[in-house]
Amino acid sequence: MKHLTSLMLCLALLACGKSEQAPAAKGGGHEAAAPEVIKGPHRGRLLSEGPFAIELAIFETGVPPEFRAWATLDGKPLATRDFTVTVETLRLGDFRQTFVFKPEGSAPDDFLRAQASVHEPHSFDVTVTAEHAGKRYQWQYQSYEGRTRIATNMADSAGVKIETAGSAMLTETLSLYGQIVQNPERSREVSARFPGAIRSVAKALGEPVKAGETLALIESNESLRNYAVTAPISGMVMRRDANPGEQSGNRVLFTIVDPASVLAELSVFPKDRAKVVPGAAVKIRLADGDAMAEGTVTRVEVQAGSNQAVKVRVALKSTAASFVAGSFVHGEVVVGSREVPLAVKTSGLQPFRDFTVVYAQIGDSYEVRMLELGDQRGDMVEVLGGLEPGTKYVTENSYLIKADIEKSAASHDH
Repeated sequence: MKHLTSLMLCLALLACGKSEQAPAAKGGGHEAAAPEVIKGPHRGRLLSEGPFAIELAIFETGVPPEFRAWATLDGKPLATRDFTVTVETLRLGDFRQTFVFKPEGSAPDDFLRAQASVHEPHSFDVTVTAEHAGKRYQWQYQSYEGRTRIATNMADSAGVKIETAGSAMLTETLSLYGQIVQNPERSREVSARFPGAIRSVAKALGEPVKAGETLALIESNESLRNYAVTAPISGMVMRRDANPGEQSGNRVLFTIVDPASVLAELSVFPKDRAKVVPGAAVKIRLADGDAMAEGTVTRVEVQAGSNQAVKVRVALKSTAASFVAGSFVHGEVVVGSREVPLAVKTSGLQPFRDFTVVYAQIGDSYEVRMLELGDQRGDMVEVLGGLEPGTKYVTENSYLIKADIEKSAASHDH
């Protein structure tokens, strides 16, 4: 039922999400286009008014993406000295950038080249201004990629979660394996204070017991008086070596343990032993389930066992009932950390073309942000470029945004 509900929400989201993309240009130039856009010989968008025309493309073969422009009059190429071009882009969030062009190349293949690169994504409203023979021309069009618009209530219903990108503490962890063991500090061996005959036994093996409860009555061999052997702690009778009619002697009659008080005992090999220190935080997960607990390293043994591994003892803050002694566990021990100025959650990452991206949220619009990534630690990854601090981005169910963008079939060809 849970999977069916998720599928229905996904379908509803994809049906209601209003895409803002347009089909892409192909070839060496890179240009967003509306349907049936007229292309020039350089595979750029052809903008014309009367006999004058400008071809504008984003070129990125062997160079960072850049605008290039060519001009014609009555279909014949114009020399770069005979016209000027300026391009202004408006991105989501009202970010404007003006591109100034200068001549490049040599006749007959000369062109005007923008003096700044066009950073990804190539998604914006474009205003093109050109001048020729004292006359000014202007065109406007939309060039969107990796962008979609989804109503806030639909995104909320589909479980799309948003967080703000910023600094984060990246932690380095070491994976260790071991078992849950009883806490020796919550285990007691009970013997008779004075040797004598065991007259009665009040608790059976496996029975719970409270601190102060009678476990057995002993008749002292010296005083011939009965006295009670009581439980020193609350817990469970894990061992019983006492039966009525027997002599108590000096042996252990009962072992009482607190089954709720357990430790994790992990194994670390000598090459990594120096990384694990008392006080380090640890996350413990059952090997055969999803139950998890947090704890702290309290002791690292100084002697290796027969398998050359050294024991690491972890005190657990709280545990589920499934954490019983003998259970196999997997531990992630924090062995280092550093703060980075910008990081995102790995749950928000998606592939887009040849990039790894997150989806930035601006109002009810979502758009890709191509990332340059650094170190990954746990569920966080460092961002070296492609995203501004303070950007709101999708952290959960980002695949729904990806699906809506792909549905529009409107990303650029590269």
